[in-house]
Amino acid sequence: MLREAYVLSRPQKVFVVCTAIFITALVLAEATASKFFTAFRLPFTLHLLGMTFDEVVMTAGVLAFPITFIVTDIMNEYFGKKGIRFVTMVGMGMVVFEFALLRLAIAVPAADISPVPQEAFETVFGATGRVILGSLTAYLLGQLADITLFHWLRRLTRGRWLWLRATGSTFGSQFIDTLVVLTVAFAGQLAFPQILAITLFNYSYKFAIAVAITPLIYLAHWLIDAYLGRELAHTLIEQAAAGTEALPFSERSEAAD
Repeated sequence: MLREAYVLSRPQKVFVVCTAIFITALVLAEATASKFFTAFRLPFTLHLLGMTFDEVVMTAGVLAFPITFIVTDIMNEYFGKKGIRFVTMVGMGMVVFEFALLRLAIAVPAADISPVPQEAFETVFGATGRVILGSLTAYLLGQLADITLFHWLRRLTRGRWLWLRATGSTFGSQFIDTLVVLTVAFAGQLAFPQILAITLFNYSYKFAIAVAITPLIYLAHWLIDAYLGRELAHTLIEQAAAGTEALPFSERSEAAD
């Protein structure tokens, strides 16, 4: 039976905000992944995998991904496997929805007065089926690896050292994500040594950022604890660690509110 006035509990509000931030960053990362940019030029010539590089090239999608790292770790911490897996599947659905809307937008002919011509719009947003497949496969495998590693490290350290499970899970999952998306999306267009080199560049950036943003994870942890109250926050963390967590909008969760 519906309540006359449904008011979100504090854990539910945290869950909704984290989900919104995660999906926004994810969709933007996917939408901008087709652009490559020069992160910086090397002061020396790098010989790698039989190729020569004088600059570090990455995809623009890596700019939004650090946000997903923070949110994934926070949701793993407070809402456990059930919570982050649910958000992972919602995120996957939203990426498919994004691509479908972009295909619809491409199918509509540009007007003569359009500041963006049809060809330019198609070039930017006309991701091929292979790029879409690579993005979705990499995202799903990377997220599942992150969830598994995070909770394995949590058990291994008995809930201590948040920094270790946050960076450790990212270390493993993002190599899988980066290699899969570039291999599936650009095989045949780029030589495999180029794909592997860009994978290493992107991965190195992601891992460096994951380490650099560790203080932000602790800050987010502190803010959420302060918002929820230490007792409730501790209860959520314990339930997530034990695997007895309930999704914030489940009947069991609402009954406990």
